[in-house]
Formats: sequence, C-alpha cells, structure tokens
Amino acid sequence: MNYQELVSQIKKKKSFLCVGLDTDLNKIPPHLLETEDPIFEFNKAIIDATKEYCVAYKPNIAFYEMLGASGWESLQKTIEYIPTTHFTIADAKRGDIGNTSLYYANTFFDTFQFDSVTVAPYMGSDSVIPYLQHKDKWAILLALTSNKGADDFELQKLENGQYLFEKVLTTSKEWGSESNTMYVVGATRPEMLTEIRKIVPNHFLLVPGVGAQGGSLTEVAKHGMNENIGLLVNSSRGIIYAENGPNFAEKAKEKAREIQLEMAQLIP
Repeated sequence: MNYQELVSQIKKKKSFLCVGLDTDLNKIPPHLLETEDPIFEFNKAIIDATKEYCVAYKPNIAFYEMLGASGWESLQKTIEYIPTTHFTIADAKRGDIGNTSLYYANTFFDTFQFDSVTVAPYMGSDSVIPYLQHKDKWAILLALTSNKGADDFELQKLENGQYLFEKVLTTSKEWGSESNTMYVVGATRPEMLTEIRKIVPNHFLLVPGVGAQGGSLTEVAKHGMNENIGLLVNSSRGIIYAENGPNFAEKAKEKAREIQLEMAQLIP
C-alpha cells in the first residue's frame, strides 16, 4: 500500500485506528480452544467485527512464532484474511545487517505479504535500507517508545543537546522518504510529538500506548497530527480482550467504534 492509498483510506473512514492482533492462547475465549486453529478463529472474528472502523492491523509476531510452525500458519491465514483495503504491520522489531536484514525483509514483504515491518535502527543504515528497496512497502523505525526502559537509551542527551531518539530521526529520514518510512512514537509522551514533528513533519507515526497503557488520543492528535493526518494509533488489549465470553467479537466491535467516533471528531 502506498502513501496516498493509506491517506485515502483514513479520510474515507474518518479513522486512523490500527488494531493490534496480540493473540494469546491464554487470553482468548475458552470455547475457541476447541477449534482446529484457535488463533486464526479469534483473529477472523476480530477482523470481521472491527474492519469497518479501522484502517490497519498489526499482528505482534512474538505471539505467533512462539507456537512454532502452527503459529506461522495461523499468521499466514490471518494476513490472507485481512482485506486488501487495510494496511498491515508485522510488529517484529527486527534489527540486523547484510543478508540477514534482506531476508527478514523478504520474509515479511514477499512470503507473508505484509505492507510494513517494525525495525530497530540502532545498527545503522545497513540494517534498514534493505526494507526500503521493496516497492510500496514500509519500514517502521523505533524512535521514542512508550515503555519505561526508553529512558535508558532513547532519552539520553548527546553532546550537541539532542536526545538520542532525535538523532535517530534526523539521520534515518535521509535513508528513505515519507513514502516508505514511518516511526514508532509512544502515546505516553504526547508532548514530545511537537518536537518530533519539527524533524519529520510529513512522515506517518505509529503510536502505541493509547488505552490500556494510559495514553490520550486527544493529546496525540493535538501534538502529532499533520495535514494528511499522519498517524496510525494502535489499540490492542483494549479492543481484542474487551470481553472473554461468547460475545467477545461484538464487544470488540463496540470498542473499535467508540475509538473511531472519537477519531472522527479529531480529524479536521
């Protein structure tokens, strides 16, 4: 999916919601465990319930690869089931160089047909550029994450007064463009989005941390939205685990609709 197609979907739906498919066998409704592929059956129901209100889906790869071959099969079936109108994110946080990076890119873009993959940029340009060589595919680089440990490195000051994450932004934006590079910026530090927008005014930002982690959608939009919206706000647990009984999909639909309605009010 290219830049304009993504913007078009956001404006058409009045939504910049991304639903995180962090599908955990220990948390899905017990009755699904009796099916042949519980992971896929859960994802299928969530997709059917939420596709009207979101523009993207983000499977967290850890929840699938820990199951071995069956997990990868569930992931493949999930990606094939997601409508082509929706942007897909492989939340893999890969970070390596050379052929390893190239094969990670081929895995998620060619084998699984994701639109994008999250990447840790701390090994430099040769850990990222292989992802940028695929047409209409995206690398989503970790910039300022929402976890507490972000203070350990990302918010360390350099000698020139920049934060380390700002150095990541200013350097990496030269490797690609706003048409193939996004950045992960946590919703728990919305005030930092103003400064981030000074460095990458036109890039999309993938924003986790709204909902269960306490981030404010209103604050994220206030500080981070640009003229093309430029945001994909992710919600995982708050939507997919809103209910653990037979009506789990209907409850997920309600939660997704609530967020979409709030987003519609925030879009100019």
